[in-house]
Amino acid sequence: MTTNAASDNGPLWLSMEEMILELADGDFAADRKEGTVQRLAHDLDEAGYNVSRHAGNMIHLRAVVDERVAAGGPLLKEFNSAIEAFQLEDLSSPGAAGRKLVLQVGETFPLLKSLERRADVLRIVEQTRLDLLISRAKELGGEPGIRFLITSEVEIDVVIESLGITPEECQRVLDKMAAERAERDRVIGLLEDVAEEPEDARIKHLIDNDVSGELIIEIAEVDQAAIDAVKRAMEEELAEKKRLEEEAAALKKAEAAGPALENIPPNEMLDHIESIREILEFSDAEKEIRFMCEQSKIPGCLVDIAVSEPDKLDELEAQAEG
Repeated sequence: MTTNAASDNGPLWLSMEEMILELADGDFAADRKEGTVQRLAHDLDEAGYNVSRHAGNMIHLRAVVDERVAAGGPLLKEFNSAIEAFQLEDLSSPGAAGRKLVLQVGETFPLLKSLERRADVLRIVEQTRLDLLISRAKELGGEPGIRFLITSEVEIDVVIESLGITPEECQRVLDKMAAERAERDRVIGLLEDVAEEPEDARIKHLIDNDVSGELIIEIAEVDQAAIDAVKRAMEEELAEKKRLEEEAAALKKAEAAGPALENIPPNEMLDHIESIREILEFSDAEKEIRFMCEQSKIPGCLVDIAVSEPDKLDELEAQAEG
């Protein structure tokens, strides 16, 4: 295994490949190859790696140079092209994408398949995915971009730094997302309560509990037409309920008002008029008169006469006496 005395500069094998990428084909001609190896070793020493005085690292450097010669070109040219070809959709599983990349490029550069390089390749693939995620989030902009990175499980510190937002901005989005998750859980619970009911009953239950149409469609797995049909049925039901209530209220009002003036029998008319006169002797305030008449079950038509034209009571009394 190669050792790396300058870990801040990255893995040794990658530094070797980066330096090789900068060289020309002529540097690897047979009569110049050894000089190139020595120069690379010296440059790597200067970069902080222990190569020229480390037998294992020198052996590895010669193997890398030999592979470059056999391939007819630098590994990083093909490796970087493969990395640049990645689309975000290709990196849903960085591990699988990394293995595919190693198999593809490793056909020409077998050293890439070595165990010591796998972790580095995975790190590069993961960084590529992160870069693509950040790029997509910046395209989305604002809250959609923040949500995209959060749902992609990017660390919050990275979300804040990469998008140039404040922690407070990020927290507001996190709070909204938490509230949305809570609402989804609530809706799932509501559906569980009516799991055995027909579809229209389930939809009505959700509407009655103030669930948005979007969540009904998503979680109840119904379409907008089904929701509209239930809403129409509910509107018709409400309209019928309102009609019945209005009819009942009108009937109650009519019953409370009592019979029309012409439908009051003479004997009852005389009794009512007598009661009204007693009330009028007690009070001349309309509110009090009406209250006491109601208590005495006097028909509303007579109460109206009592408060508006009490002199007419004499006429009605005369008619009732015949």
